[in-house]
Amino acid sequence: MSKDDNNQDVENVEEVQNLEESKAEDIKEEPKKESKGTPRWYVVHTYSGYENKVKTDLEKTIKNRELEDYFFNIVVPMEEQVEIKDGVRKTNLKKVFPGYVLVKMIVTEQSWYIVRNTRGVTGFVGSGTDPIPLTDKEIRNMGFDEVEVTVDYDVNDNVQVVNGPLEGFIGIVQEINKEKQKVKVLVSMFGRETPVELEFSQVQKVS
Repeated sequence: MSKDDNNQDVENVEEVQNLEESKAEDIKEEPKKESKGTPRWYVVHTYSGYENKVKTDLEKTIKNRELEDYFFNIVVPMEEQVEIKDGVRKTNLKKVFPGYVLVKMIVTEQSWYIVRNTRGVTGFVGSGTDPIPLTDKEIRNMGFDEVEVTVDYDVNDNVQVVNGPLEGFIGIVQEINKEKQKVKVLVSMFGRETPVELEFSQVQKVS
């Protein structure tokens, strides 16, 4: 690593530390959960080199605080870069938008707070506390075409689990989440009715 790279790393660390100190001064009680809205893709600005850490830390926070119903996908856009050196072909992954992370989420006061206070995040693309979602055209240009998935079963239908640990179990559909492409099925396990969440591809309708 060159001296310039070391200096850049030091500057990035100092910037993040300054940001955290600033956040600490303005920190307020975390807002409560709010009613749901429509999930959209948003662009989050981060310090350069912190994209993957922001993604990992945000995913942990979402899981720990049980906010999966408000966050649907977090992406650090990457592309393959092929380099041929000394006759050897080498493929590397390169960030498409350095300093940015894409988040598909439902914006509420709390979900905004969670993202904004993740270490390494400088803010949403937008004005102040009003982030601007990506348009359908921008999503298509980035390769994030939204493909609607349809299934041949509905709520209260009987389905059978066709793969995974519960393969062979039969249950009743309780909920279908097309955003996450998951289905909640009530199955009988050890003499008790237990709700389990499965991928669309893990179940099939019992005819």
